[in-house]
Amino acid sequence: MVGDAVMRAIAAVSATEWLGVALALAYLILAVRQSAWCWLFAATSSGVYLWLFARAGLTMQAALQVFYIAMAVYGWLMWRRGPDESAAELPVTRWPLKYHALAVAAIAAATVINVALLRARASSPAGVLVPTVDAFVAWGSVLATWMVARKVLENWLYWIALDLVAAALYGSQGLHATAVLFVVYAVIAVRGFHAWRATVRDAASLPSRAADAHG
Repeated sequence: MVGDAVMRAIAAVSATEWLGVALALAYLILAVRQSAWCWLFAATSSGVYLWLFARAGLTMQAALQVFYIAMAVYGWLMWRRGPDESAAELPVTRWPLKYHALAVAAIAAATVINVALLRARASSPAGVLVPTVDAFVAWGSVLATWMVARKVLENWLYWIALDLVAAALYGSQGLHATAVLFVVYAVIAVRGFHAWRATVRDAASLPSRAADAHG
């Protein structure tokens, strides 16, 4: 019974959604490896999902894909040339706690304002949960994507939470393959956090190694 239900769910997934899943997964794997080519896959997968989310009626998620495409260009330039257009590779950095407090407050405020505007324009006040989650994932993703482009380590912690919430949202709208993808995303994000943190530790240890070498 369960196996039959799973097979039916897989069969119901469109070829377009599978394409989006494959491209998005390639983006994340390359991002963990800090390969600038991840942004090419990010832009391509965003184009696919722009169409999918528009069809599913997820307005904020569709609009988010346009932002993702723009950020893919920005991320490519940042990762290839660095913040000052030098030849040096952009290093992984960390945010202090006060930045995260401001970030969370900004996401919450943007979500509340977004939902209020949508409800004011809607003909029916019913059904606030999906628009609220939609807006939360969208605004959280805006911030987290910018953090990826700037190589802020904690972006992965934001993505773990956002991916799990997004998985529930997409599953509720019938995008089952995408929902599974975002659960996988959350797992890979854990790996991404540890991989990027290791580079921060290695960079921090370089001065002491250099001092030992000259000592």
